[in-house]
Amino acid sequence: MTITTIHKPLDGILVLDFSQFLSGPSAALRLADLGARVIKIERSGTGDICRTLYISNMELDGDSTLFHSINRNKESFAVDLKNTDELETVKTLIRKADVLIENFRPGVMERLGLDYKQVQEINPSLIYGEITGYGHEGPWRDRPGQDLLVQSLTGLAWLNGDADQPPMPFGLAIADMMAGAQLVQGILACLVRRGLSSEGSFVQASLLEATLDFQFEVLTTYLNDGGKLPERSSIHNAHAYLRAPYSIYKTKDGYIALAMGSVLELGKLLECKALMTYTDPNEWATKRDEIKRILAEHLQNESTQRWLSILEPADYWCADVMSWDQLLLHEGFKTLNMTQLITRNNGTSLLTTRCPIRIDGQMFTSTIGSPKLGQDNLSIMKELAGNERIEKG
Repeated sequence: MTITTIHKPLDGILVLDFSQFLSGPSAALRLADLGARVIKIERSGTGDICRTLYISNMELDGDSTLFHSINRNKESFAVDLKNTDELETVKTLIRKADVLIENFRPGVMERLGLDYKQVQEINPSLIYGEITGYGHEGPWRDRPGQDLLVQSLTGLAWLNGDADQPPMPFGLAIADMMAGAQLVQGILACLVRRGLSSEGSFVQASLLEATLDFQFEVLTTYLNDGGKLPERSSIHNAHAYLRAPYSIYKTKDGYIALAMGSVLELGKLLECKALMTYTDPNEWATKRDEIKRILAEHLQNESTQRWLSILEPADYWCADVMSWDQLLLHEGFKTLNMTQLITRNNGTSLLTTRCPIRIDGQMFTSTIGSPKLGQDNLSIMKELAGNERIEKG
């Protein structure tokens, strides 16, 4: 039997991940998924603060499950950057690196002598990636770059919930994740340019700009609509700018999601005479809440599967509203092979998600779990002492 070696796009690329929490580490994680060797530079003694940042009470092998999930497939090099000798060791790593990622507050890396200007002198071809909360200018510059705070400042929370409810944030750290994804896009673009010109680059992203860009669709509408603020539905709000029936509705035994579609056609399919009176498509916007109330009452008369059995054959955009336990049992999820088992050096295992990107039909997985603090110090120091090429191990 022939064993095929999977060559990932970033094989041979060395990334130094100085970042903490979610945004920077999520960017470094994606680069690791694509084949890069990622060495996590952590503070001696405490490490990444995310090791003790719990999103539930669950801890595994001394670290939070959040840390495990976002730092898998990395190495850990624990140092004191205020120690001159250890800082010089890190600079030796920087000379060999292709990418550096950091997400400290403005000024921190500069005080350490590791900001882009100073690092560029050490390694002119380095791609230097930085994530801040709000950039380097403006009145918010020194505020804590925290996801909920950014969601709140950018108006995002006013898109969620019904009209009579207070602003509601997303149930995910989307500012962090979007900033991490945007940093990866910039880094990959600069790696392509470096391949053509050997030129290094300074890539910057911020939670603020990432969250504003996340809203480009609706914010553009506001900017070109005379400054008219979005109006959330008073019932079953799902998108402040989309007309009925767009929302999630309760059924006899669960919930059903209805996307964009004709209200008139929906009324015929559901045998709801009250809906058939809305023949003018403009009314689906101007009388959105009125229509939604009729729908909400009508849909509770039958089960979710009953409604799906009518709407799906007619190609009306709809879906069951699943909880995670339902989703994981569904064949649609199982077909994806979306989970993978990762394992630490000591045998501690965690089930988590895999890289969602496929290239040439190939899924990218790795069984390597997150590192214990400083677990790779000896092996990395040995590589440096031997003046060896630091490569993907």
